[in-house]
Amino acid sequence: MKKINILLIAFAFLVNVISFSSCNEDKLLTEVPLDFYSPENSYITNNQLQMAVNNLYFDMRNLYWGISDETKYAFYYATDFAYNATNYLPGQLGKLNDYANVMIPSDPGGVIMPAWTWLYSMVKDANVVIDRLDNPACQVTDANKKIFRAEAMFFRAFAYRTLAHLWGGVPLVLHEITTPNRELVRATRDDVYKQCATDLEYGVANLPAIDKVKDGKVSSQVCNHLLSEIYISLKDYDKAIAAASAVINYSAVGLMTARFGSKKTLPGDVYTDLFRYNNQNRASGNKEGLFVIQYDYLNAGSALSANLNRFFVPFYSSLSLGGQTLFAGVTDGKCGRGIGWARPSNFFFYENWGGDFNNDIRNSQYNIIRDCQIDNPKSAYFGKWMVKDGINKLAGVDTVRNWYPIITKVARISDSPSDIYQKAADGSPLKTVYGDILLTNLAANTFKDEYVFRLSETYLLRAEAYIGKSNVAAAAADINTVRNRAGATPISAAQATLDYVLDERLRELYCEELRMVTLCRLGKLAERDKKYNPYSGVTIDAHHNLWPIPYTEIARNIFGVIEQNPGYSN
Repeated sequence: MKKINILLIAFAFLVNVISFSSCNEDKLLTEVPLDFYSPENSYITNNQLQMAVNNLYFDMRNLYWGISDETKYAFYYATDFAYNATNYLPGQLGKLNDYANVMIPSDPGGVIMPAWTWLYSMVKDANVVIDRLDNPACQVTDANKKIFRAEAMFFRAFAYRTLAHLWGGVPLVLHEITTPNRELVRATRDDVYKQCATDLEYGVANLPAIDKVKDGKVSSQVCNHLLSEIYISLKDYDKAIAAASAVINYSAVGLMTARFGSKKTLPGDVYTDLFRYNNQNRASGNKEGLFVIQYDYLNAGSALSANLNRFFVPFYSSLSLGGQTLFAGVTDGKCGRGIGWARPSNFFFYENWGGDFNNDIRNSQYNIIRDCQIDNPKSAYFGKWMVKDGINKLAGVDTVRNWYPIITKVARISDSPSDIYQKAADGSPLKTVYGDILLTNLAANTFKDEYVFRLSETYLLRAEAYIGKSNVAAAAADINTVRNRAGATPISAAQATLDYVLDERLRELYCEELRMVTLCRLGKLAERDKKYNPYSGVTIDAHHNLWPIPYTEIARNIFGVIEQNPGYSN
């Protein structure tokens, strides 16, 4: 009873204070929760802002690794590089092999909307960080505010750059949205690029250099690399050259020209080393990787991993002749569990290497495996070679999905995590008769760090900018810097064209660059598809150089008008 009386007296006193003292009632009645997170008390401390920025890195990982299969693979195939090998037969043509019926605003293939949604999600997350740093209650130091803001502005620029490359002009949203916005309009493509440039210029000025940040973090060099691409898109070639040169000339970066890293004593070459396990970051001695998505096997924070080998490696484990499979199963030396979803084009595998087919290390036996020995002892063809012995030409061998050359950079070749090995009763790894370790069907992921930007691309961007200025001699010099490292024949100034840069990007950056984004950026998707892709090239048209705005985005924008791209109808 005594406790109740005390509480009543205290309550009466509080009522008296509220009723009779002069006060700011609006401020007094504003609720600020103290025991749970809300918009009012989040994004205030350094730890809270750091977690919000960490989420932007997760957004990037998800864009490359976690977005829907149909979308993330569309970033590579249905281009001059590859086609879909699961829907290619007459009468069954589907997925993005069939641009006319799949790349449309209603998005029946589920390609368009996931990309649009996830890129705008990255914009949203970046805007929250940027705006909350201006909150008077924010407890972050001015120095850290600049770093957080610069990182967030990089990711916003990356998202808008990708949106603009794929769709052209898109709605520009530059602040946190707290209420539904259904009155959006499209900015011009150039205005989107200009905003990207503004964001990246801030990053260049306020982020530390690449050798002053942890592996996987955005740096001023990363911002300058992307800024060069943006300036090219704005046709400001002098600034593009300056931005690329600021990266190339920085003393702590450089093309790798000698063997390095965890597997340098094994057979291979320097290009092989760039893609072996644990070799992507500066900690391995790699001065070429600029921006690398981080992966740590069995770390709960690394639940995602690229599954590029599942996508690009042929479905060799299903190859069968005479009622028996040719291979013993999924193996480590053949890059794990491929299902042959995207079959690289004959242009990539055979034509694009030209006279350097045998001396360009990017096409060496360590980087593209063109022949394999049949390892199933039960097969009548046991011990024979798929290509040398002509097994690939026998009736019944599917050379579209089940057999084609194997690209090794997409896997931890001969270095898979030990707990996905098939085990004998004594716990030792099961091996084929040739010593290749057998893996379980979990071996569909790369299980390693993956590049977003690499210095060789910076050289090719600068070459592109030089071509824009008609300085083909300087362009050829940059292209030859990349080719010389590969052991390829140098080109002449007369050969330095935009199409040659695209050919060289394919040789250097295959399975790395988002090829669809590059070709849409340059308005070259339809032209090169028609020339080099035997399936999507038949169905693509010039208007497909830009993706259609998803119909649902147009329909829900009831108080504004988002115009559809030319050539599409809602």
